[in-house]
Amino acid sequence: MKYGLFTIGCQMNQSDGERIAGLLESHGCSRISDEAAADVIIVISCSVRQKAMDRIFGKLNAWDKARKKRGLRLVLTGCVLPADRKRLANRFDHILSVRDVKKLPALLGLARQQTATRAITNADYLELPSLHESPFQAFVPIMTGCNNYCTYCAVPYTRGEEASRPSSEIISEVKQLIHGGYKEITLLGQNVNAYIDPETAQSAEILQSRARSTWQFKKNQPLQWRTATTNVPKDFAVLLQRINGLPGDFWIRFLTSNPQDVSDELLATLPRCQKITRYFHLPFQAGDDEILRRMNRRHARTYYLDLINKIRSSWPGVTISTDVIVGFPGETAAQFKKTVDVMETVGFDMAYIAEYSPRPGTASARFFKDDVPKKEKTRRKTILNEVLKKTALERNQQLVGTATRVLVERYNKRTGENAGKTETFKTIHFPGIAMIGQFADVEITEATAWGLRGIQGKIK
Repeated sequence: MKYGLFTIGCQMNQSDGERIAGLLESHGCSRISDEAAADVIIVISCSVRQKAMDRIFGKLNAWDKARKKRGLRLVLTGCVLPADRKRLANRFDHILSVRDVKKLPALLGLARQQTATRAITNADYLELPSLHESPFQAFVPIMTGCNNYCTYCAVPYTRGEEASRPSSEIISEVKQLIHGGYKEITLLGQNVNAYIDPETAQSAEILQSRARSTWQFKKNQPLQWRTATTNVPKDFAVLLQRINGLPGDFWIRFLTSNPQDVSDELLATLPRCQKITRYFHLPFQAGDDEILRRMNRRHARTYYLDLINKIRSSWPGVTISTDVIVGFPGETAAQFKKTVDVMETVGFDMAYIAEYSPRPGTASARFFKDDVPKKEKTRRKTILNEVLKKTALERNQQLVGTATRVLVERYNKRTGENAGKTETFKTIHFPGIAMIGQFADVEITEATAWGLRGIQGKIK
């Protein structure tokens, strides 16, 4: 059986694709890039933004024609909201939650259907082996799901409760990757720094304290703001230390962190571990406390700014990126100005700025009217992008004349240039022989807001 993958969304969705590929190929399937020759197409969807679902609807007409002509089968998985599942029920042969992808071989007639003796969980999904697309960069999910119930977010409804992998399984997978020559290992989770090791004695108690009901949004109830980085689970910091201690020449990255779960142990661990790259993605979403409350975020503006100062003072040279939503229901011009102020105060190296779009079934769609006009959302996004362009350029210009280590990701034969990511996750181009999959020492000679140029040279 020949299969194709159509993946939309974040790195976790890409990792889903790698696990699905590993599962199908263990049953004799082969992946092809030509959809016209596929027997089955697996669609890994994203429900975070309406644009992602629009892309799927845009492809369905062509897929429907292929289904009638040659019996193409379609499977939908990934992040699928109940409302989207209902709308698409007649357009796909099978719709599966991520935790149920183990059933895929049986549904496709590749294996015998097994009688379930217990409920399938997120932990079962995390056990699936990955078939990595890259021979030198690997995603390693360490947890999935989320209990936070940010009002705009679909993840708790599509991924379910937080579930973490046992540390022994993670370490074993990372060791295999290192042995296989992988140079960059990215630890993934919807809330990666909320990782809780099921193998530790206190894990059950911590998990109970993080029960989903604890975080449910109530429209008129005040939030319990996070005010300090103490009394936060330290398991993620311990896991990073263990991976950093493994022998080998490799980098460790991690995505995505929640400000409310940054622990003192993590702040102390990051600068001490030489294999952890100096890059921290830390969403703040909005700069006004009332908007943050309506979003059900647990970090106030002052907490976030203090946290940024702690990170930068303890970890010199770190690059910080973020996520921001503009035009959340009820956001006034004055409240948006506070978001601008945070952007200017922090001076991010990168920011992923999104216009708010209501997702069916989420709390913001139920409780709040989407009352900021589309034109105004776009205007606000443009303003933030201009702020980002200025601060990113200033930070990149400070790097000119310095040297950095680069992991080369691709090579352009026409220009004779390598392109890759620096330790701080900045894109850089430099001339030379092809070095895909290798580390290179590069001196930075030019800077723009969105990238760097350099020449090979020893790090001084």
